[in-house]
Amino acid sequence: MAPRWLGLINQLNCRSFLLTNHFKMKREIDMSGTLRYLTALLLLLACSGKEKPLTPDPSSDGNSQQEKPLLSDDKFGADINPTGNPIGGGEGYNRLVDPSEYLVTNRMELFDALEFAGPNQVVYIVDTIRIDLTGHQNIAIRGGVTLASGRGKPGSQGALLYSKQLETIPLFVAAGPNIRITGLRFQGPDTLRRTEQMRQLHAEGRYYSIPNSRAIQTEYPNLEVDNCELWGWSHAAIFLRAGSTDNHIHHNYFHHNQRYGLGYGVVLDQSNALIEANLFDWCRHHIAGTGRPGTSYEARYNLILENANSHSFDMHGGRDRGDDTHIAGDLMLIHHNTFRATSVPAIVIRGIPQESAEIYNNWFLHTFPADAIKQNNAVGNMRHYTNQYTPNRVLKD
Repeated sequence: MAPRWLGLINQLNCRSFLLTNHFKMKREIDMSGTLRYLTALLLLLACSGKEKPLTPDPSSDGNSQQEKPLLSDDKFGADINPTGNPIGGGEGYNRLVDPSEYLVTNRMELFDALEFAGPNQVVYIVDTIRIDLTGHQNIAIRGGVTLASGRGKPGSQGALLYSKQLETIPLFVAAGPNIRITGLRFQGPDTLRRTEQMRQLHAEGRYYSIPNSRAIQTEYPNLEVDNCELWGWSHAAIFLRAGSTDNHIHHNYFHHNQRYGLGYGVVLDQSNALIEANLFDWCRHHIAGTGRPGTSYEARYNLILENANSHSFDMHGGRDRGDDTHIAGDLMLIHHNTFRATSVPAIVIRGIPQESAEIYNNWFLHTFPADAIKQNNAVGNMRHYTNQYTPNRVLKD
């Protein structure tokens, strides 16, 4: 039986459909053999004539800064946000969850509910509740369970789950597939950069003598984290480990995850995710990847605010890992984001992706493409095109 995307392909814009569904298509092709591979190849060829070519203009030297007039039918940056929900979630978010099987008002009720809840059941934490989880780690959420509160309901910020312990690795573990975490606030133990302190410790070979923290971690597929606020996590708010695929991280507010040398909103290691319509501020890297083979992400409709101490979107390369390669992940699709932090680059790819890094239809407030987009250590398999630059939204690549 043919996969559903084959029947949908003629109904949708070819380029955007193929890019958005790359991870799923690749997995089905890999699992389904030659016939589907050839079918997909024919579809790709058929679509290639329906879109503008992605290759640079042959008359260009590849480094031209010539300003082009804005085309009225082009859409750039996070402003277009077609998701139907506000960037960063909160007030106006419409995918709210109602209290259901398990209603939680304190820590012990939370632990009991998570122990017994099963697939398709909801553990709902009352909106006004604050639960101190200091001293607890690796709190497991079973596969298929939704952990929820009411962030975005009238007058509600959502329940607050917090830890004051610097070593919290992690606070919650998504311990199975198909878990949703929504409408909650996660406050970590450390909002500081600690720049001089961490530099000194690094010079002494004691960088990790100060413990670090994560809010949510998984190695299972199909994790959805939406409409949450996550801050104060010195390593990462969300860590997607090897084996974690087809994740969806959307409509969250990430801020003050910024320890020097770490400090990520979302970090991926041999995993992949669609990361969209999030609000980012005060993180060292808002999105980062280890760059090991199997690491990919699509980032779209995200708004990156002004406060930064390093580049916003990242993919490590082999030099960072010390593995004698230049590999910087598999595939990065970075489009329709707005980058306001002009004191740092917006995107740095620190090696060569095994497939590609495609950067298009973003709005960078930076003056020139070279200020916004960089590829370090080795060059190849990265393209940026049809992006806007400066507050005046000028096309420069």
